[in-house]
Formats: sequence, structure tokens, C-alpha cells
Amino acid sequence: MAETKKIATRESFGLALCELAKEHPEIVVLDADLAAATKTEIFKKAYPDRFFDCGISEGNMIGVAAGLAACGKVPFAASFAMFATGRAYEQIRNSVGYPHLNVKIAGSHAGITVGEDGATHQCCEDLALMRTIPGMVVLNPADHYEMTEAVKAAYAYDGPVYIRLGRLAIDSFNDPDNYKFEIGKGVTLKEGDDVTVIATGLVVNEALKAVKALEAKGINARLINMHTIKPIDKDIIIKAAKETGSIITVEEHNIIGGLGEAVCAVTSEYSPVKVTRLGIEDIYGHSGPALGLLSEFGLDAEGLEKRIESIVKK
Repeated sequence: MAETKKIATRESFGLALCELAKEHPEIVVLDADLAAATKTEIFKKAYPDRFFDCGISEGNMIGVAAGLAACGKVPFAASFAMFATGRAYEQIRNSVGYPHLNVKIAGSHAGITVGEDGATHQCCEDLALMRTIPGMVVLNPADHYEMTEAVKAAYAYDGPVYIRLGRLAIDSFNDPDNYKFEIGKGVTLKEGDDVTVIATGLVVNEALKAVKALEAKGINARLINMHTIKPIDKDIIIKAAKETGSIITVEEHNIIGGLGEAVCAVTSEYSPVKVTRLGIEDIYGHSGPALGLLSEFGLDAEGLEKRIESIVKK
């Protein structure tokens, strides 16, 4: 087992991008005046002639990225998720999605763990927005090693990709010596037959702690890390539905339009079972410490343990 790293996935993104660029001179990076926060500054220091700061003009940044992609470059365009997906949605839809250009969009500081920045910056709608773009791949890596591999996979994929990045430093749980990332393929982290928990992003590690604690209470939960929201892994969901009979989804995102609804779409069509969605319940976040907000919204390990246990007992 490799070293356990405690690092924010935004930093993992910056490091992976810089490493990948060594062998691929066609990679360029764009940012919207937030390079220090999105960690694209790591790339900027190494390759200043391949970095473009577009200022606080996210729509224009996406337009520039589309132009660069049309010229054969592979642009990675980064900003806070709220601005990268919200403010620039029309440009992503029409300038990137419609012509299916090879643009990679990175949305940093997503979810409530932006913390003190408050509701205006706590984007809990980005996965939903990007899922609606035809042909868009949507990735939400859970730790340092998974983000590293996700960046490589995004580069290798010919077409638009959205990658969600987190602000909060989190412990890694994947073993890079044995880990394989494949777009559209979920990863079973723990087997179980009482219920299936499907989690994505930062809260996967919290869910892992929760299901391990529940095992001591006699609840044997299966845990799936769904790092790709689109295309969703139908096979792993259908198998879990048939073998465990019920599913609980966990996401640091609005339960409308995110992982939970993607899973519901699969089960309702192929293997109807009860699905309980745990996440942000159609409300805005608010300012506060990141870990405190996870606890308040019931998305930390302790909160998930209690909620999953209650659902299973019902």
C-alpha cells in the first residue's frame, strides 16, 4: 500500500496536469483569475507560455478554450465550479458541447466544503448542469490517487469532460499500486448484501468509514465508489439492485439532478428497488467550517452511519 496522502483534490489536479504536460506539449491551461485557488498555478510556474489567465470572464474563457481545441490543442479550463458551470453554461453548451470539442473543464471549490465562502460559492448544482450537456463526460474523483488517474483519462478521451475538484484536504484511501481508473466504471470498495451504498467524490471516504462501523453492528453494506456520474455504470447498479434489494446514494450535491437521480433513472428502468438519496436536500448551503457543514448536513462518517442504520432498520 502506497503512502496515505491528505491533500485536496484541487491540488492533486494541478500536480497531475503539470506531470501530464511533460509528455504532451498540446496541453494548455486556462484560468479565470483564480490560479492560486484552483492550483493551476502549479502548471503556470512550470509552463508559463502554455498558461492563459482570462480574467474574471468565464464565458470568454470557455470560448477561448473552444478555439484552442479547434486548432488541435487540448485545453483544460478551470475556475470555481459555481462560475465554470453556472456563469459559463451557455458557452459550454453551444461552443463546446454542440461541436463536441476536446475541452476539459475543471470546477474547483464545489459543494458545501467550500466552507466559509458561503452559499453563493457553494455550488451544489454543477453535476446536474453538466449532466444535461449532450456528450459531456462528468467525473467526480474521491481522493488524490483517483484524481491523478482521472486527469489522465480525461486527457485520453476525445471530447468534452467536466472534472469536479474539492477545496478540503482529505485522506486518500485508494492504493495506486492496484488502482485502475476507467471512465464509466464504478468501483466496489466493500462487498455486502444487506444494502448498497453508492457514493461519489469527497464523501466516499466518509461513507467507507460509516459502512465499516456498521459492520460491527451486524449491517453488511456494499459500498460503490461512483467516480463517473456520466456515463453512469448501469451494470454495477443493476447488479447491486438485484443482489441487495435497496440502494442509498451519497453525494455532496443537491439530491436533484446529481448522482441520486442518475441511479434512480437506471433502477426504475432496469431493476426497480427503493433508492434513498442522501445529499443537499433542495436548499442552499451557508457559511461555516467545512467539516462542521459536513456534520450539519449529515454527510460525515458519523452522520452517514446513523442515517444508513436508520434506513436499513426501516
